[in-house]
Amino acid sequence: MSAPVVIVGGGIVGLSAAYELLRRGRSVVLLEKGAPDHDSCSLGNAGMIVPSHFVPLAAPGMVMLGLKWMFDGESPFWVRPRLDLDLARWGWKFWRSSNQRHVDRCTPVLRDLNLRSREIFLRHRQELPGSFALETVGLLALCRTQETLDHEAVFAAKSNAVGVPTEVLSAAEVRRRDPGIDYAIAGAVMFTKDAHLDPRELVKLLTSEIQRLGGRIVWNAEVTGWRKEGARLKAAVTTAGEFAGETFVLAAGAWSPAAAEALGLRIPMQAGKGYSMRLPHPVQRPKYCSLLMEARVAVTPMGDALTVGGTMEITGNDLSVNPARVRGIRKAFVKYYPAFKESDFTELPIWSGLRPCPPDGMPYLGRTRAAENLVVATGHSMMGLSLGPVTGEIVAQLVCGEPTSVALAEVDPDRHA
Repeated sequence: MSAPVVIVGGGIVGLSAAYELLRRGRSVVLLEKGAPDHDSCSLGNAGMIVPSHFVPLAAPGMVMLGLKWMFDGESPFWVRPRLDLDLARWGWKFWRSSNQRHVDRCTPVLRDLNLRSREIFLRHRQELPGSFALETVGLLALCRTQETLDHEAVFAAKSNAVGVPTEVLSAAEVRRRDPGIDYAIAGAVMFTKDAHLDPRELVKLLTSEIQRLGGRIVWNAEVTGWRKEGARLKAAVTTAGEFAGETFVLAAGAWSPAAAEALGLRIPMQAGKGYSMRLPHPVQRPKYCSLLMEARVAVTPMGDALTVGGTMEITGNDLSVNPARVRGIRKAFVKYYPAFKESDFTELPIWSGLRPCPPDGMPYLGRTRAAENLVVATGHSMMGLSLGPVTGEIVAQLVCGEPTSVALAEVDPDRHA
């Protein structure tokens, strides 16, 4: 048997890559730094599949909006002030990327990646054994004020123009489509191609299927270095020993930069911390997942439960919970859904996770000059779940010498090297 493909990282991207490679008959070893019951950003996220997110995080107006939010303890965004050269460089690159030319270049790439990923999710629903609920009813961008609705209607027209269909809905139309739910809104934009699922179900199914297909998952195996001969990697050095392979895939999310640094590869990234809470018995269960536009809060029905989450804290690889940010999520949620009370969230566990955020808002995906047999697949910001399947497909295509589903120029992992 030929040497395996060694994948570093057991989140949705690493699992998707392993699954696609196994479908093509390749041998796979997946290295995960956590235990079998580990948590990750792939488990507690909002579970949204979002073709609507075709604008990168680095866009006009985002710097000023971020500065405004910095002075509100309960706002959706915060950067912990600290003397950190990597953070300063990241901020400079973010500012340089926040222009319309960047958005125009990246829009078709993010659109195509998300739409292709949606197709693969639909395929997963048919081919993965077991229970896998995928709701393709769309996403509501809920607007409390007419001013916000008018602004989002302009974006909706742009979305339609680039091939991501939308509808602008009045408050009465939203209530007609989702009867029995109290909405305190001026209206909403419906993104009809968006979808949602429970990420825990998907991760469990992919993990099981990878093992059934003969893939090997090694837990508690954190990469601490590499063994290299000439231009090729020979092995990943981990806390569980060395793992030799033919090709290596770096898909370690927010922990990818440290592993890349050991190869002399710079992939600038900051960890964007987010929180979520899962209401097991909500007083009302909306049909649609939603984004609360003024508050930047995500709401997703998952089975009988309702997951509410948000914030973007740039605080390093720190998973501690900031009570003020969580309070801001709760306060915002009940303004849009008045049937709920803040006390509904009392005693609920608070999940926190780290999104891997490049300074230009675009993933790192492709081969790299750092080693001729290394593929990088990380940096998906808030779209890790949404882009997981297409990223896995592209990784497998690169490894197997197939044409890629989407052009990769704008996601070149060497672009900041």
